[in-house]
Amino acid sequence: MTHSFKLSRRIARLRVPALAAIIVLAGCNSTDSVSPDNSLPLTTGDSPTAAPTAPIADPSFSTSFAGGIPIGTFEQPTTTFGSRYNGAKENIAPSSLVSALSAIRSRGGKVVLMFAGSERYYKDASGHFSLTKWKERVNRYRNVNFSSYVSDGTVIGHYMIDEPHDPYNWSGEPVSPSTLEEMAKYSKSIWPNMPTVVREAPHYLATWSGTYHYLDAAWAQYLSRMGNPSDYIRYNVSEAQKKGLALIVGLNFMKGGNPNGTTMNATEVENFGSALLSSSYPCAFISYQYNSTYLSNTGIKSAMDVLRRKAENRSTRTCRGS
Repeated sequence: MTHSFKLSRRIARLRVPALAAIIVLAGCNSTDSVSPDNSLPLTTGDSPTAAPTAPIADPSFSTSFAGGIPIGTFEQPTTTFGSRYNGAKENIAPSSLVSALSAIRSRGGKVVLMFAGSERYYKDASGHFSLTKWKERVNRYRNVNFSSYVSDGTVIGHYMIDEPHDPYNWSGEPVSPSTLEEMAKYSKSIWPNMPTVVREAPHYLATWSGTYHYLDAAWAQYLSRMGNPSDYIRYNVSEAQKKGLALIVGLNFMKGGNPNGTTMNATEVENFGSALLSSSYPCAFISYQYNSTYLSNTGIKSAMDVLRRKAENRSTRTCRGS
């Protein structure tokens, strides 16, 4: 899927202190095009404008995971896994999955994997979510044997869907929490030991009166318009705990600065990220999105080094729900 952040059309109606409302609506913007700076082969058809990428080569040395919780970005090149980043969300073609995971593991990395790809592949003729089509997309990975990477923690979760709450994504019909649980059940029927993840704020998931037996983790992506980051993480942890869900957190580098919609500066990255990492609850810190120019800025690199040390000094947590 495109993983773009839907911010501009929501600015007027999202304001603190209506924290519950803002957290639910913290997501993608379909008007922002995404061109991942990515060394991993994308699933066929998921990025029609992406240029062919070179084969992934294993480094000449092997590095184990440094400890704590993984930290990184969306669609991160394999070559960037190392001293600063050791986590990512990736969309890798079935034919390339095992070799890519091998390279990531050898660099001490951990990843959340998306199998379904762009949402356009699992919508019906009316633009609504189709569980049948989603299953077909996931089924492409059935015969790929990557179980060892799940067992050793290289794969920390299955990223099933992005922003199911937003009616804009699904022609006016959000994907219900009960459907998300059904998706997670299907994933577990194939890969019983792989945690299931949705990029959705815990508040929306907590609106369901049912119990999550198969869905493991929610996702809280922070932007400055969501108010105080310390309040934000406390609220999201509380909502996740209500439903027995693990929690992945991160920042929106490209649209999450102050004033609203601007790129985060180095001070914001360090301060906002430090607030999120003040909680011992999150199982990973993965931010949107990888951008080589932005992340090569000296100030941003220094800020991310601070956050890497904080993430590494945290107790390791699984992204499996309780």
